[in-house]
Amino acid sequence: MAPPQGAGQSNPWLQLVPLLFFFIVIYFLLIRPARVRQKQTQEMLDALRPGDKVTTSGGLLGTVVAVDRDIVQLRIADKVKVDITRSAIIQRQEGSGASPEA
Repeated sequence: MAPPQGAGQSNPWLQLVPLLFFFIVIYFLLIRPARVRQKQTQEMLDALRPGDKVTTSGGLLGTVVAVDRDIVQLRIADKVKVDITRSAIIQRQEGSGASPEA
C-alpha cells in the first residue's frame, strides 16, 4: 500500500514561523530597549547645560561649568576643573539644574 500523496512533506512556510517568532522576541527583548536607552542618553547629553550635576563613566561626580561641542568642563572640587568628552557622561543627577554657583 502506497502512502498518500503529499504525506511526510511539510509546507516550507511553516518551517519559517519558529524562526520568525525567534527574531521578533529578540527584537523586543534586546534590540528595541537598547535603542530606546541610546536615544534617551543622547537626548540627555544634548541637553547638558552649565550647572547640571553629572556622573562620568570613570565615577567622577561634578558640576558642568562649560559645554563645547564634544568637550565638557566639570568642576569636581573648589578651584578644580577637568575637561572630559561628552560621551564619558553617563547620567545626570536628579535635582540638578542651572543654579547660581561661584
